[in-house]
Amino acid sequence: MKYLKQFGIILGISFIGEALHHFLPLPVPGSIYGIVILFVALVSGVLKVDQIKETSAFLIEIMPAMFIPAAVGLIDVWELLESKWPIYLLIIVVSTILVMAISGLITQAVIRKEKQ
Repeated sequence: MKYLKQFGIILGISFIGEALHHFLPLPVPGSIYGIVILFVALVSGVLKVDQIKETSAFLIEIMPAMFIPAAVGLIDVWELLESKWPIYLLIIVVSTILVMAISGLITQAVIRKEKQ
């Protein structure tokens, strides 16, 4: 029952994010609204980590399986992508390096701040 409650909380926040996406005229995906709402709820103490911890861990563990439909979709449209794959590969490599670098810098800053 605990897992259903935790999953319900996560789904509820996701639903609110999708509703905001539907009603606000901004080019922001509903999932981003949901992540921001979840972050604000956790930081403000409205939602405690213990209230979603186990289900969140499970969802993170199965995350790679969630990319399978997207990969199959890419295979279906390979004819469109075939001529431009070097550009896409370059974009993937550069964006991956940027995300890793920025994540590392933020992590180092947080660790330094915690030590002070």
